[in-house]
Amino acid sequence: MDTMIDERTLAARRRELGDFVRAQREQLTPASVGLVGAGRRRTPGLRREEIAQLAGLSTTWYTWIEQGRDVSVSPHSLARLAAALRLGRAERAYLFELAGKRDPQPGASDAADLAPVVPAAVAAIAAPAYVLDRHWDARCWNAAAERLFLGWLDRGSPRNLLHFIFLQPGARALIDDWPGRARRVVAEFRAHCAAHLDDQGLHTLIAELRRQSAEFDEMWEQHGVLGREGGRRTFNHPRDGFLRYEQVTFELAGHPDVKLTVLVPNGS
Repeated sequence: MDTMIDERTLAARRRELGDFVRAQREQLTPASVGLVGAGRRRTPGLRREEIAQLAGLSTTWYTWIEQGRDVSVSPHSLARLAAALRLGRAERAYLFELAGKRDPQPGASDAADLAPVVPAAVAAIAAPAYVLDRHWDARCWNAAAERLFLGWLDRGSPRNLLHFIFLQPGARALIDDWPGRARRVVAEFRAHCAAHLDDQGLHTLIAELRRQSAEFDEMWEQHGVLGREGGRRTFNHPRDGFLRYEQVTFELAGHPDVKLTVLVPNGS
């Protein structure tokens, strides 16, 4: 029964993929993609062979996609098709989601292209809050987070969370149960990296941490994998004493690699 359900689901996804691609093709005009002298058309949009040519694909293969057939589609072929169809960020993500493939060029999603309202929103949160990019560098944070994370978010400190945990001596005193928390963070980071195996910046960061921290190197070699599920976080703060929080993490709309973390005070 489960196999039948899975097959029906896959067939439905293929049909939706075909319908979506066809709808995008029909919205394009020859002029919009640089085709001149296309002549009069009986139907709107581009022809299948025109999109196939623009994407460097065979017309037969492209036609099978529109027909919802079970064809093998590589990520790079999908990327060429997305470019030929002039898909925006959300449309491109939808294309890859329907095809069940990982986008080889997911695009920049760091704070450089975040709306100015995001830092303002983070600043307005009463609890400690910060935003991490794909490399787990803090891009914005509020005053409560700066007060909590001495040695990380206070002025002059490295902004990378893993740098702070493994290379800043103060992290061991601040983070309650440092060994257990550090091990979990490494497992969460490994799970995060699976979606970005071609990101050279991540490879450089991991290599640097392995060189400079024997503990990180040991934990990385264990190949632990965990999701960022939040939960209780405790700290031994030099000024504010023992602190308890519940961590909640959110994905920013339109920026799948950017995460907002909020530490909600928990006095129990």
